[in-house]
Amino acid sequence: FGSRASVAQAPRSPHIPPPARSAGQPRSAEMPAIDEASQVNFDTIAREWRCKWAPEAGKISLTKAQELLDKYLDQLKALPHVKEVQRVVCGGCLDFKVVTSMAAMAFPEWEAKKFEPEAEFLEALGQIDGISMIETQTYTLMKM
Repeated sequence: FGSRASVAQAPRSPHIPPPARSAGQPRSAEMPAIDEASQVNFDTIAREWRCKWAPEAGKISLTKAQELLDKYLDQLKALPHVKEVQRVVCGGCLDFKVVTSMAAMAFPEWEAKKFEPEAEFLEALGQIDGISMIETQTYTLMKM
């Protein structure tokens, strides 16, 4: 308790190549792909904010992290092309995660704005006693 967290940055978002536009190709060929063979397609990119919370004092750090998310939730949901905002909590490993996902083609615009309100949210999260290991990560998603 009492320690302030610092923010660790994960590697930059995945490279998004221009979509293929060949006539007669299946829809997946029009989506960006990570691999050179264009078989690992995706249509969604997510930005994750995560931290560890302390179980002491009635899990107050978890409660305060949730209160902070509640303060920013409408702003996150209002981002252009947002598909979903999810909260993940693990009581075993003490994870608290916020995952904001949006259409892959809209993601670079949010990235250019430094994932607003990320810096403000993470700064406030780091001020909560019992919060540690604040990190961010960007990854692709695709329903299978």
